[in-house]
Amino acid sequence: MTTSPSVPAAADGQGPLEGAVVAVAGAGGPAGHATLLRLAQAGATVVAADADAQRLAEGVDADRFAHGGATVIGDPVDLLDPGATREWAAKTEKDFGRVDGLVHLVGGWRGSASFAATDLADWDLLHNLLIRTVQHTSLAFEGPLVRAGNGRYVLVSAAGAARPTAGNAAYAAAKAAAEAWTLALADGFRKSGPDSHPPAAATVLVVKALVTDAMRRERPDAAFPGFTDVHDLAEEIRRLWDRPTAEVNGTRLWLTPQP
Repeated sequence: MTTSPSVPAAADGQGPLEGAVVAVAGAGGPAGHATLLRLAQAGATVVAADADAQRLAEGVDADRFAHGGATVIGDPVDLLDPGATREWAAKTEKDFGRVDGLVHLVGGWRGSASFAATDLADWDLLHNLLIRTVQHTSLAFEGPLVRAGNGRYVLVSAAGAARPTAGNAAYAAAKAAAEAWTLALADGFRKSGPDSHPPAAATVLVVKALVTDAMRRERPDAAFPGFTDVHDLAEEIRRLWDRPTAEVNGTRLWLTPQP
C-alpha cells in the first residue's frame, strides 16, 4: 500500500503541524473555536465545518485575527447528510492535497430527572447529533486519513459513557455508541498497515464536561471539579500528532479522573 508522506517536519520557527491539513467538525462552539486557534498556532491549515454558519464564521474570523497569517477556512456543512459530508472530505483533500486529521466536536445533551422520565425523543436527537455525525465523518475521511500516512481521527466523548446515570440514559448510550464506532475505525486503521505503524489513528478523548472562560466569568466562585478547559482540550488534540500512530490508535485518553 502506498501512502502520502507523514506530516512534514517543521522548520525552525515553524509550528509542529506546519504543512498539515486538519478538518474540524462542529467547530462553531467554544471548544471548536479553541481548537481552530490552537491548530492554526501549530502551523496547520484548518478547515472548519458547522451547521450554524454564523457561529462558524465568528470563530474563523476570530482565529484568523488572533493568529495572523493562519489559514482557517469555514464551510457550512450538514453532517447529517452523508453525501454532503463526503463532498466536504473530497473537496478538502482536492484543494489542499491531503487531510491529516478530522476532529469531531459535534455535541449536544438531553437528560431527565429520572430513568422513568426519559423521553425517547431525546434519543432520536442525540442519535443524530452524536452517532450519525460520527458515522458520516469517519466514513468520509477514512480514506484521506490513510492516504496522508499519519492521519488522526479524534472523537471527544464523555465520562458518562463509562458510568451512565439514570437521568442520562440517552446521552450516555449515544456517547458509548460513538466511542464503539470510533474504536472500530481504529481497528480498520490497524488492519490497513503494519501493527507497528498503522497509517492513521482513531482516538477517543474523554472529558467529564468542558469549561470556558465565559462560564468562569458567570460563576467566579465555582470550582468546576473534573472539568476540562476548552484550551486544554485543544492542546491535547494538537499533541496527538506528537505521538506514534500505534501508541494512540484505538485508545481512550482520559482528561478527567477515570471512574
